[in-house]
Amino acid sequence: MNTDSFALRHIGPRRSDLSEMLKTVGAESMEQLISETIPDDIRLKKDIALDTAMSEHEYLEHITELSSKNSVFKTYIGLGYHQAFTPPVIQRNILENPGWYTAYTPYQAEIAQGRLEALLNYQTMVTDLTGMELANASLLDESTAAAEAMTLLFAVREKDQKKHGANKFFVSEEILPQTLSLLQTRSVPMEIELVIGNHEEFDFSTEFFGAILQYPGKSGRVFDFKDFVAKANEKQIKVAVAADILSLVKLEAPGHFGVDVVVGTTQRFGIPLGYGGPHAAYFATKEAYKRNIPGRIIGVTKDTDGNRALRMALQTREQHIKRDKATSNICTAQVLLAVMAGMYGVYHGPEGLKYIASKVHNTAATLADALEKLGYYQANETYFDTISIKTDISKIDFRAEAEEINFYYPDDETVSISINETTTLNDVNNIIGVFARAASKDRFYISELLEGNMIPKSVARKTEFLQNEVFNSYHSETELMRYIKRLERKDLALNHSMISLGSCTMKLNAAAEMLPLSDPMWGNMHPFVPVRQAGGYQFMLKKLEEQLTEITGFAGTSLQPNSGAQGEYAGLMVIRAYHESRGDTHRNICLIPSSAHGTNPASAVMAGMKVVVTKATEEGNIDTDDLRAKAEEHKDNLAALMVTYPSTHGVYESAIREITSIIHNNGGQVYMDGANMNAQVALTNPGAIGADVCHLNLHKTFAIPHGGGGPGVGPICVAEQLVPFLPSNPIIETGGETAITAISAAPWGSALACLISYAYICMLGENGLKKSTQYAILNANYIKERLSGHFDVLYTGEKGRAAHEMIIDCRPFKENGIEVVDIAKRLMDYGFHSPTVSFPVAGTMMIEPTESESKQELDRFCDAMISIRKEINNANKDEPNNPLKNAPHTQAMLTSDTWVLPYTRQQAAFPLEYVSDNKFWPSVRRVDDAYGDRNLICTCAPIEEYMEA
Repeated sequence: MNTDSFALRHIGPRRSDLSEMLKTVGAESMEQLISETIPDDIRLKKDIALDTAMSEHEYLEHITELSSKNSVFKTYIGLGYHQAFTPPVIQRNILENPGWYTAYTPYQAEIAQGRLEALLNYQTMVTDLTGMELANASLLDESTAAAEAMTLLFAVREKDQKKHGANKFFVSEEILPQTLSLLQTRSVPMEIELVIGNHEEFDFSTEFFGAILQYPGKSGRVFDFKDFVAKANEKQIKVAVAADILSLVKLEAPGHFGVDVVVGTTQRFGIPLGYGGPHAAYFATKEAYKRNIPGRIIGVTKDTDGNRALRMALQTREQHIKRDKATSNICTAQVLLAVMAGMYGVYHGPEGLKYIASKVHNTAATLADALEKLGYYQANETYFDTISIKTDISKIDFRAEAEEINFYYPDDETVSISINETTTLNDVNNIIGVFARAASKDRFYISELLEGNMIPKSVARKTEFLQNEVFNSYHSETELMRYIKRLERKDLALNHSMISLGSCTMKLNAAAEMLPLSDPMWGNMHPFVPVRQAGGYQFMLKKLEEQLTEITGFAGTSLQPNSGAQGEYAGLMVIRAYHESRGDTHRNICLIPSSAHGTNPASAVMAGMKVVVTKATEEGNIDTDDLRAKAEEHKDNLAALMVTYPSTHGVYESAIREITSIIHNNGGQVYMDGANMNAQVALTNPGAIGADVCHLNLHKTFAIPHGGGGPGVGPICVAEQLVPFLPSNPIIETGGETAITAISAAPWGSALACLISYAYICMLGENGLKKSTQYAILNANYIKERLSGHFDVLYTGEKGRAAHEMIIDCRPFKENGIEVVDIAKRLMDYGFHSPTVSFPVAGTMMIEPTESESKQELDRFCDAMISIRKEINNANKDEPNNPLKNAPHTQAMLTSDTWVLPYTRQQAAFPLEYVSDNKFWPSVRRVDDAYGDRNLICTCAPIEEYMEA
């Protein structure tokens, strides 16, 4: 056994299993299986050009050496990013814990109660600090959250405003520059007119439907917005506020002076800077807008026994139901980071946060006082953490960099300095030294902090926050460690068993890929430092772009989109810009197959396109005749086709090159959804099938963990004609020659998470990547054949093969009174997370095992499914009291003094012998979704309830 081979560790089946698995699927060799699965005309004729695969040890040496090329200075740039301390108890027990980072989005609530509770804590923390009624379970970053706020306010305009076409949106000139860029990107396709100006001079015209303010402003000034909001409310102009969450400990909550939406980032609540991410944005609003809030909301409901349970609420907003009528294309969030930020609030509690916020403010005030004594003018009359020094920056910038200090220079005569949680007295004295030398004055030393008083009394916080028991109970490391572990035990993650979610690709997140994320040389890099200081990051990101470009067969890549949905939107906006550059501004029709991911039509509408749905054949393929007819019908206005390959039905459509040619012949571009790219890598690619742009889900194909619903990264790879339009950033130059405005806040999106995919590609190399794709196809077909005769597979290729996933039909079981959801819940009793339920076809299951799963695990899953099939045979719709309808079975049920069910306790909890070796107990019985939506509760119970108890 070659212990240097990372592929050997990543791929689940052993070499000794291969012959038996091939025999089961009826193939004499792996090559025969692949040739019967993938159409020959799109197979790559030569190997992709990648560096030789590294061993794990070689990679870790390489990445450590690379990190030394990063110059991690003391950075006071601010602009929404501030270095913070990640409490070690949170780093070790959440960030570095596969029990947390390998969990899936909590669609199966009964085996996700721990994560759901952590997210409920997060939502409560956000609503408390913002003063709003409702918060979601996180968004991507502050700037994209602000863009979502604009979209929401546009959607909820008053009837009279819609009637008269009110489409102007006021943007304070104090908004963060990256947020302004995002607002510009999102506003154009929606025909929203941005008006940027001084909020004190705003005229509250009826042409405006909304406004957004920054609190504190980008300059650091703290404004009293009460009068502005009151006047806006009088004129029915809805107001969003982008607020620094730590400042809200000292500043009055925006919700308490009547705003409609509050957004921001929780990065400074213990999340590494990571050169821009991933970070959890927050989004809080009024309950009146609950049907329009983007992302996911965690709500309280009850289970079958009436006990309290948690679940994702209001799921009818999801794109797979509303499609082009969806309120947002947001699919993933930043759950892992939201969990960490929420635990930061739990660990520190209200008094700890007050201490941190006061220390930050006092440090800023102390520094301002010292610089004024040196003769400098500090321009901010009010501030929380950011001071603005007026001076010739040419006397400061080179001296600061020589001392390994970064400030922000908004213009030639302003030095902006943002203090953070990690700033010490020694740091303050070093800053004083830089300014003293620039002024040719003797430096002096500060030995203690002054009491800051630069927050106006009119906006000083007067309301309490975080009074719930959870924020006042776990302030020692021992208690928090046990609390985190208690929640972890309620969640089934990949470290327990296979999660075979079709279209979601829950593959191994190898430890060697994850280790560098904890290295401060990667974690403590601000996204807006001079590029010359980020040598390690720049090498890694450029190399990853080159690797992804080669893998996809394209000409260029942008890593900026920080989720799959953002990648979809970015790809379509690049296509839009391409058409506009050719004078084809009228091209706005987007063809989308009926089987497409639900985010596809939502993204198309956001990009200003009109969706035309094309039919599918009975075999689940794109109906090429219907596609051709609609492409020709709309040829004068055709912008794009959005196609997933292999198809969402788990099939390599043999007509794919014909399909892409039809679009090109009628003037359109082809966008390929990269959700199933893991079935293409090194065997075919989007370039070979004739696509023009694709997004890649790095959290699927390239091993970034799902983290319970995020982070995700969704870069786009494009053909040569689209390279000039790749997205830019307003602070750090990036993108093409005629770049579109920003897609996410940071220049390279979630750069820290990109380390994982870089590691994955470096350690697998061309041969390992090819094997990974081959084994993903083998594992799927192995499950297909093992389940043959028990479950019908809905769609297969022309030679009867599945791709990397398959759909099994559960609709016939209705005759026995069994629904697909009953199978999903019963799988929990067998120790498995359900495959994808009712997508893309209602009443079905979509199974994707990935290459990471061993034959033994595949067999356990198949044994469970076959056992459940026998239970279905014994079920009777007239007698619904059976193991499937009662699933999942909890430990409380099994240990109860009474047992009145018509089957044994062993049959309920230990239906197969292997289950007892590694039993996972769901912590609640089946949750009541409808009750939770009717009685929407999305925060922790108030402390009074605990006191009464």
